[in-house]
Amino acid sequence: MEQLFSTGTFLAIFGAAIAALAGCGSAVGIGYAGSAACGVMAEDPKKFGATLILQALPGTQGIYGLLIAFIILNKIGFLGGNMAALTVAQGGYFFAGAIPIGLVGIISAMHQGKVCASGIMLISKKPEQIAKPMVYAAMVETYAVLALLVSFLIINGIAI
Repeated sequence: MEQLFSTGTFLAIFGAAIAALAGCGSAVGIGYAGSAACGVMAEDPKKFGATLILQALPGTQGIYGLLIAFIILNKIGFLGGNMAALTVAQGGYFFAGAIPIGLVGIISAMHQGKVCASGIMLISKKPEQIAKPMVYAAMVETYAVLALLVSFLIINGIAI
């Protein structure tokens, strides 16, 4: 049993799980923004659409992590039932390739949620200003996109 945890296949699957952890950051970020949105809607239910847009933005990091997890699982044959026999080095590469989106996804989604919550408070007073907090939130998103690209390039470059 202990050999199982030191195989290349285990490391690759563990890497996919690490990538999917970006969803934890998205859940927290969406929670921050959702709490602010509920407060705004208690005063003006007509602001649902504007608050929903900002509340949804931190969810993208979870999608990016899920995408990388699917790419890893597909590439190693886990999804098709024809698993590749990976060396420990190959499994380690997959694991390392998952770290950028897993780690950056968690952190950026949580901070994007805080930015979105502040933006929701802004549109509670000035609804015409919705574009400005979206730009601020997109600036945080940039780093998640860069991490997605790094993870994708690493994983795509692994020869099996």
